[in-house]
Parts: sequence; structure tokens; C-alpha cells
Amino acid sequence: MSNKGKRYNGQKRKLNLKKVFAVIIAIFVIIMVIVGINTLIKESDKQEEKVVANKYFPVYTNGKWGVINSKGETIIEPTYDETIIIPDNTKDLFICTYDVNYSDNTFKTRVLNSKNEEILTNYETVEAIENYDDNNNLWYEKDVLKVKKDGKYGLIDYKGLELLKCEYDSIEALKGTENSLITRKDGKLGLVDNVGGVIAENNYKNIKAISTKFEDGYIVQADNNKYGVVGIDKSIVLETKYDDIKQLKSGDKYVVKENGDWEIVDKEGKVYLKDKFEEVISIDGENVVIKNSDNKYGVMNLNGETKIKFDYQDIKYAFDDKYIAKKNDKYGIIDLTEKEVLEFDYNSLIYRSDAGFFEGEKDNVNTDFIDREFNVKLTGILSEINVDNGYIYVRVGNEYKYYNFRFEEKTNRDLLTGNTLFLSKKDDKYGFVNKDGIVVVDYIYDDAREQNEFGYASVKKDGLWGCINSKGELTISPAYKLENSPLIEFIGKWHRGEDLNLNYYTDM
Repeated sequence: MSNKGKRYNGQKRKLNLKKVFAVIIAIFVIIMVIVGINTLIKESDKQEEKVVANKYFPVYTNGKWGVINSKGETIIEPTYDETIIIPDNTKDLFICTYDVNYSDNTFKTRVLNSKNEEILTNYETVEAIENYDDNNNLWYEKDVLKVKKDGKYGLIDYKGLELLKCEYDSIEALKGTENSLITRKDGKLGLVDNVGGVIAENNYKNIKAISTKFEDGYIVQADNNKYGVVGIDKSIVLETKYDDIKQLKSGDKYVVKENGDWEIVDKEGKVYLKDKFEEVISIDGENVVIKNSDNKYGVMNLNGETKIKFDYQDIKYAFDDKYIAKKNDKYGIIDLTEKEVLEFDYNSLIYRSDAGFFEGEKDNVNTDFIDREFNVKLTGILSEINVDNGYIYVRVGNEYKYYNFRFEEKTNRDLLTGNTLFLSKKDDKYGFVNKDGIVVVDYIYDDAREQNEFGYASVKKDGLWGCINSKGELTISPAYKLENSPLIEFIGKWHRGEDLNLNYYTDM
């Protein structure tokens, strides 16, 4: 008799190990699938948070001034009547002014750090050194402060190290030029740099910068009313023997007036174009843009040869042998042979040397963007130019678009690589997507701005502005009109104030 399939009494059951292992593996696979799905769901829900550098800003609320950081956290409670000055917003050094007497222009100061501790207490006053460019934009000189002791002024750095003894009647920035501070002592002017190095002793009645670059040197006027030039290294570049010196330089060449005649000289004393011009506009290598007595512009070389006839209403150097010129009230571009390489069709025309293209306006609305081969590559309204990141943001028709400096259209995700959210438009409404193009904030807003460097993006709904954070979460519901604000920007509940020079935020 066959025993196949028959179990004898008392015989133990035997496990089918292959089946057991198969079941265990199946259960494991199912668990892994479930975990994987959950992980994917969580990852899809997870929104990256923007990494933000710590910076500090003055805030104004309820008539008082304080300080916040770039996360919107209060660092100094708003208790001061006067604007708190932050010379460098990456440093926790806050100058607070109080007991101001406007009738005699006296005041007191205290300097605080981020722990609300008073620092730099050895002086009567501590001040940031203000400077302005030609457009009246304010900046503060770097890592240097003006201090007062026993009625005299000196300089320290942000750590309190003495750079210049308190022995001057006044210290002020040379307007428009960095690293150049005018000192007054016993009625005479001198010049120092931002680390207290003396460039010119207090021997002069007037000092001017040759240009906005301190490396180009300074024009000084002596007691005899004659002018000369000193260098940043304290060297005497030109003796104080000239009737006048123009604030213009190219290489080692200067425009001076001597014995009633204008001329160009180099630092070795060689003279060019003596009595050949009424006014020099620029020196570009061996060629000089000149305006004559008839207010006409042309170009001569340093040997006195006319390269472009004096037939133009304006001429500005662009690059190589190319010049922007104006005739019949229109601008175009010519070369040194007077060949017209861009027609005279523009009401205004500028060359952006930092970006390598021209901007020309014909109708005061749209701008033609023109490359260095003089081709019109794009027409629209310039909204932003970012030289650091190499792009322009232009309104073309009814759409805002990004382009690199080769005029290749790019997306905001291509260019704004530090952002976690990117502005997107659909059906005339604005929302935000992440770097993978997944919608994070629905298309519900009437207007919006790209995420700023602090991770916040401004959004507008029903005529009011609010903001979202770097995860797309609504930080403050739209509540502000901001009709007079030139820049719509938020840090948490705080929005940018109207005076951009102060660089402050408010919740009012």
C-alpha cells in the first residue's frame, strides 16, 4: 500500500519552508510599498525652506523706532523717537539717537548690539558716516564710525579700534566717492581713507574727487588758489600750479587750465591739445570727445587730428571705435569713420557697459534692447536689470519675461536659483510653484512679487497686499494698500517703508 499522502498517528506536522519564506517576502514587499507611498506623499507635501542670511533693519511702529532681523524677529523694541541707524545690516551695531535739540543741532547717541547691550561707550557721540551718489541715494561708509571726544572728532572701526585720534574740527565723506573722508583742522582741509590713513595733510582750502573711484585721485586747491592732484597713496601727481582742473581722468591724463588755456597733461608733464578745445567730455584711449565754442561735438585724437567732425549735438563713447551721437534731435551710433551703424531714430540711447547692450527709446514707453552688433533683439519695458545674476526682467506686451544678457528667454526657475517659490500666472491670476513646477500656492491673487532674499513673497488680493513665507504659508493676510510705496516687499508682518534710502520696515 502506498503511504503517499497518509499521516500516521503521532507523526509531527512538517512546515513547508518555501511557502513560509514566500509569505514573509510578500508581506515585506507590501510593507515596503506602503512605506514608499507614504514617503512619496510626505515628500510631495514637504516644501523647502529658504536659507536666509541674518541681517538687521530699522522698524517704525506707533511713532517709535526699533530693530528687526531678516526673520522678522524683534531685536530692539521700538522705543526710540529717532530713526535707528544701522551702518552695515550684516553687523549687530545699532546707533540710537536721543535728546535731540533741533534749535542748536545737538543730540546724544548710544550704540547697542543684538543683545541690547550698550557698546562703544567711551565717546560723547558715535555716528555713521553718510555718503550720497549723484542721484541722492544714501549709503554709509564701511567699517568706520565718526566719534566725538572733548569736542573733537576722530574715527574708530566697528569693534572700537581707534583709527584716527579725536583732534579734528569735523570729518565728512567726500560726496559720491567711497573711502574718502575730508577732515577739517585749524580751518584747513585734509583727506583720510576709511582706515584712518592720511592721504593729504590739512594744508588745503578745497578738495574734490576726480571721479567716483577713489583710485583716480583728488583735486586739491592750495592757498594760492592754484590746483593740483594727489593720489590715493599720498603722492603728488600734479603740482598745485594750475588755474583749474576738470573732474575727469583717463589713464594718466588730466584736463587742466594753465595760463588761461585748457590742455591735457599726463603725470610726466607732457602736454596735448593745448588751446584746441572749449570742453573735454571724455578721453578714450588716444581719442578725445570735445565740445567746441558752438556747442557742437566731435572727436580728435591726442595728436590734434579730427576723427569725427564737429557736426553733432552730442557724442558719448560706447566701446572700441563706436560712439553714440545725436543729430537732428535723434540718437544713433557711428564709428570713427562716421559710418552710421545704427540709424538716428531714438529719443534717447544709452550703452550699459556692465551688461554689454544698448537701450534705445523712441516713444518714451517701450525700449529697444540692442546688442553689440547693433541688432534690435527685444522691445519692451524694462522692469529690472540684475548685473550680478546676469538677467533683465522686461514687460513684453502684457507679460513679464526674463532674459539673459544674450537675450535668450529664461524662466524664473532658471535664474532665481536661491528661491524656493517661483511666481506663476494662470488665467490672469497669480500663484507660486516650487522648483519642480508643482503648484504650492493656488492661483488666487490679483498681483504678486517674486520671493525676496528673506524668503517672503508679496501677494495682492482685492486691492490689498500681504505676504507668504518660503513654504507658501500665508504670513499676513492682504491688509495694506501700499499705493505710495515704490517697492512692495515684506519681512513677516513688516512691509518696506516709503523712504528707500532709510531701508526701513513698518506695520503701519
